[in-house]
Amino acid sequence: MELFPPIPLAEWRDTKETLHRFAQIVGKVRLAASTRRNHWWNVPFHLTGRGITTRPMGQVDGNPIFTVDFDFVAHQLVLSTLDGREISLPLIGRSVASFHDAVMDSLAALGIRVRLDVPRPFDLPDSGRPFAEDAEHATYDPAQANRYWRVLSQVASVLEEFAAGYSGKVSPVHHFWHTFDIAHSRFSDRHIEQPERIDPVTREAYSREVISFGFWFGDDTFPEPAFYSYTAPEPAHLAEEPLRPAAAHWIARNSSHLAVLRYDEVRTEADPRAAVLAFYESAYRAGARCAGWETEPLACPGGVTDPQLRFREPGPASG
Repeated sequence: MELFPPIPLAEWRDTKETLHRFAQIVGKVRLAASTRRNHWWNVPFHLTGRGITTRPMGQVDGNPIFTVDFDFVAHQLVLSTLDGREISLPLIGRSVASFHDAVMDSLAALGIRVRLDVPRPFDLPDSGRPFAEDAEHATYDPAQANRYWRVLSQVASVLEEFAAGYSGKVSPVHHFWHTFDIAHSRFSDRHIEQPERIDPVTREAYSREVISFGFWFGDDTFPEPAFYSYTAPEPAHLAEEPLRPAAAHWIARNSSHLAVLRYDEVRTEADPRAAVLAFYESAYRAGARCAGWETEPLACPGGVTDPQLRFREPGPASG
C-alpha cells in the first residue's frame, strides 16, 4: 500500500466538511461522558485497525461503559456497550442533521444519557447553526473517507516512532476532532503564567511549556495537507532556526510561527518517512534550543531509557 497517498484538499473538501462535523458530534459526546484529563487528553480520538475510536467512557457519570467507533472500512458508526449491546449506523447518505439525530437516538436506546453543552460546530464557519439543523453538509465519499483514515494511520505510525525518542512528559498520539489534525506533544516541567484574558480551554492546553508536532489536512487558511510543529510559548528567534529537509520552512501564523513541511513535497522525497522524522527532530531541536531545554537527559533513542540496554550489543539471550 502506498505510503502517503495523494489527498489534495480540493478533491475531498465536501466529504471532509461533512466528516469533520460528524467527528465533532461524536467528540462532544466524548467530552461530556469522559473523565477529564490534564491538557484535555481525554477528548481526542485514537486510531484503530478500522477507523477511529472515542475509547471506553461512561460509568463515572452513571452511564453504562460505552464506546463510539467510526469504521472507515465498512463505513459505519458503531455504538457499543460493555455488556455487548451494539447499534450500527451507516455513514453514507446522511446529512449532519440526520447523523446528529441518529447518534442521540441510538445513545438513548442503549440507556446512555448524554447532553451536548454546545450542540453546534466549534470554530467552523457555521458555528452558529445547531447540528440538528444542518442539512447542507451531506457528502460522504467512502473512498475518500477511507483514504483519510489510511493517511491518519500512516502519520500516526511516524509520530509514534518519533515519540519514542523522548522520555519526558508527552501526550499520546491522538486525533483532535475540533481542529481535525493528528498530533503529539513534548512538555517541559516549566509552568506558564498566562494572561487573565486567555480562555479556559487554551489555559489548560498550554499550562506547561510545550513543543507540538502534527499533521493536518488543510483548511481555508492553508488549503493543502502539511506536517507542522510549533513551540508554545514561542521563544525569541525560533523562526531563525534551521529546519530539515530543505523543503521545510517557517510561516507566520496567528502572531507566532509554525514549522511546515508540505505533504506533497514529502511525497517526492526518496524516503518520505525519514524526511518527516528529520523534520520533526529539527523542529524539536529548534524549539528546545531557543527555550533552553536540556535535551540529553530526556533522550531515549529507540524508546530505551536504561543506558546498559541502550548500548548493549544484541546477543542470543536477547533474541
